[in-house]
Amino acid sequence: MPALFEQLANSLTRAHTLEELTRPLLELLQDVTGLESTYLTTIDLDAGRQQVLYARNTRAQALEIPEGLSVPWHDTLCKRALDEGRPITEDVAACWADSQAAAALGIQTYASAPVRLSDERLYGTLCAASAGRHALEPAAQHMLALFARLIAQQVERERLLDELVQANRRLAVHASTDALTGLPNRRAFEQALARQLAQGARQGTTVLVAFVDLDHFKAINDAHGHDMGDQFLVHIARRLQGVLRAQDMAARHGGDEFVLMGPGPAPYLDVAAAADAFARRIAVCTSGRFEGEGVALDYAGASVGVVAVQPGELNATQALQRADQAMYAVKQARRRAQPASA
Repeated sequence: MPALFEQLANSLTRAHTLEELTRPLLELLQDVTGLESTYLTTIDLDAGRQQVLYARNTRAQALEIPEGLSVPWHDTLCKRALDEGRPITEDVAACWADSQAAAALGIQTYASAPVRLSDERLYGTLCAASAGRHALEPAAQHMLALFARLIAQQVERERLLDELVQANRRLAVHASTDALTGLPNRRAFEQALARQLAQGARQGTTVLVAFVDLDHFKAINDAHGHDMGDQFLVHIARRLQGVLRAQDMAARHGGDEFVLMGPGPAPYLDVAAAADAFARRIAVCTSGRFEGEGVALDYAGASVGVVAVQPGELNATQALQRADQAMYAVKQARRRAQPASA
């Protein structure tokens, strides 16, 4: 018995996953019960199915419980044992002669313990079975119940860890996403731009950076209210997303300003033409008709400034500043061309 507890302690300290814990326990359970097949099942009560998750078989010619085996829950020995409060049955054929599952597998001796979570939900069962008839000591039942509790604790640890990972991912998304438009926010964009600039420096290519300002946005807010202004921002965000190339990125910089970036050509190619095409694509997508709740607007489009950053030339902050300056120059030119709309 001391050797068994030493094995159990080793299993508990070394296991990081449910499988790493369960497989040694199945081996220990064989030693304790003397039965040739031990296995852990999961139970889907809604679907009415029981499935063998992990199994250990020492004498396949007598009895083999295959992993992945799925059977109707209503006909299982596990359900009968739970319903009748019979954890150990040493003559299955006499006790449950009508069980098709037992007959198909050739089970004569059977022992099981429910694997219940802390809220009493039934996760599955831990079982031992044999094709022969065996008398089991009370200690075997106690060990079976202990192992089932250890497995339940591991299941809950893994579920808790998964919930924490998912929660952390949601927090990360929340921290990097603009709540209104769903686009990345300024911080996320600057981090991505830094990575893109570093990649451009390594590969010897330019990076296109655009700064977008929604001209006359204040007039829309003043005339139609902030709710309509928010709808308009969401509308523009969707349009910007619609013209992105595979490696492009758009973000809300704040207020009525958006920023975009994408890989540019090598410096020896026509960089100016690439920057102009990037700017035109963005400007065109921001113009046109917008229809909100009971309001229709014909929008002339945003002011868009684009710069092509040479490899290793600027950092993310400097690149955005230069794109902002380019946007301001475009805005001034538009105002001079249409003084009445300034």
